[in-house]
Amino acid sequence: MKILVSGGQGFLGRRVIDFLTAAGYRARALVRRPAPELEALGVETAPGDLLDVPSLDSAVKGLDGVIHCAAKSGVWGTLDSFVEANFVTTVNLLSAARRGGAAWFVHASSPSVVHTGAPLNGVDESAPYTGNPAHGYPYSKMLAERAVLAADGPGFRTTALRPHLIWGPGDPHFLPRLMDKARQNRLWLLRSEALVDGVYIDNAARAHVLAAEKLARQSAGGPAGPAGGPAGRAYFIAQGEPLTAAELIGRILAAAAAARGEKLAIRGFWPAGPGRIAARALEKAWKILPLAGEPPLTSFVAEELTLPHWFKLDRARLDLGYEPTVSLAEGLRLLAGKGGANELS
Repeated sequence: MKILVSGGQGFLGRRVIDFLTAAGYRARALVRRPAPELEALGVETAPGDLLDVPSLDSAVKGLDGVIHCAAKSGVWGTLDSFVEANFVTTVNLLSAARRGGAAWFVHASSPSVVHTGAPLNGVDESAPYTGNPAHGYPYSKMLAERAVLAADGPGFRTTALRPHLIWGPGDPHFLPRLMDKARQNRLWLLRSEALVDGVYIDNAARAHVLAAEKLARQSAGGPAGPAGGPAGRAYFIAQGEPLTAAELIGRILAAAAAARGEKLAIRGFWPAGPGRIAARALEKAWKILPLAGEPPLTSFVAEELTLPHWFKLDRARLDLGYEPTVSLAEGLRLLAGKGGANELS
């Protein structure tokens, strides 16, 4: 197969390309800047911008399918900026893929599409979508996922994966922010015993390749699998090893710091209730004044830290054959630079 990967220079997309090429597939990366590191690996690059439709029409020519990993992440910003970066761009690429004759489309979504402010305590994919536009990232990802799944049909099959809190070596987002705060002795968390579950980068990347393989087989009229196959469906992707937020963040932080010869730790904890109230007050202050940068705590982050966020993986196991083959313990060893299993084999 020949597959376009958007966000091929990003954390998830780059690792998806590694898995695709290791499996013998031909990957083409949609890039906004030169990518000599990809070209050195024999990966074809297609210059383009997800807001520039003509460049997308060129990028999708001659492809079997698309794995869409590019997105704007973050916990602060205008709703319009998130909608443009996550929804409009997804619709643009989805439409270009269909016009260009691609047979299938795998979308990297997020569990936050079902973030309603209620506990997500071992929920499955029947959990209702968020409807809160105040949280720009979850709302925009919800719009994008719904558009992708609605586009599914004969001749063009689509699916969406929801990897939660991706972590591992090379993370340019979550880990650097965490470590910077710890170095400044400003890493405070809200106290909670609620369980959360993340996913190691290799498990998340491999899940997208599994989804592409299953969807390609289904689009070609092959066996759909015991539950009907992934077309038109969404899937939670995680480790299946939930911990409290403090324990998970503390372990990831310690491993990342060890890889750099540092010792970093969480400074302390604030009570959950007052922390949520403070988050709302900070958001109002940043919007009214307005202040530069982002608040030190937002309502979305406060809810993520104090509410359960772990998910049933039954559907992904059944339809995709997904298993988190890199355990939490092994992922932490790899993050700490202590070596481990070669997941590309």
